Amino acid sequence: MACGFRLYFNPAVAVAVFVQDAAGRVLLIRRAKEPGAGKLAPPGGFIDVGERAEDAVHREVHEEVGLRLTDLRFLGSQPNEYLFGGVLYPVLDLFFTARLADPAATSGEVDAGEVEAVGWHAPSDVAPGDLAFPSMRAAWQDWLQANPAFAGGCPGDRVRL
Repeated sequence: MACGFRLYFNPAVAVAVFVQDAAGRVLLIRRAKEPGAGKLAPPGGFIDVGERAEDAVHREVHEEVGLRLTDLRFLGSQPNEYLFGGVLYPVLDLFFTARLADPAATSGEVDAGEVEAVGWHAPSDVAPGDLAFPSMRAAWQDWLQANPAFAGGCPGDRVRL
């Protein structure tokens, strides 16, 4: 361009969290809308402008499933693409692990616009293909590797929400 203006199409940033209970089960939602409607996903969403990633995890989990977290730890990042409004957006997904602040709580108020269902799953019952996005499937493998008790397990009869 003659004026020297350049637009960099940088990725949006999103968060998701694998919440594990004392029995080793993982909290997963079933997505209510596209992309990935009907597929499983860890709770999460896009980071707001000016928001820290850790704060976005807490906000998104509370908004989607009405739960509070503790022991939040960074797991890793994965590139992703998100089709919305006919535009394919590049996204960097940041994945975390956590536990419930109140272990007796199993679910809170669910955001029906975002979440079709919520459930606790044994890791061996989750096939990577059940997860909504390639980034989630890669992060799921990272999570399994970080939890040797679950690495190498074969998906059996899957729990359906």
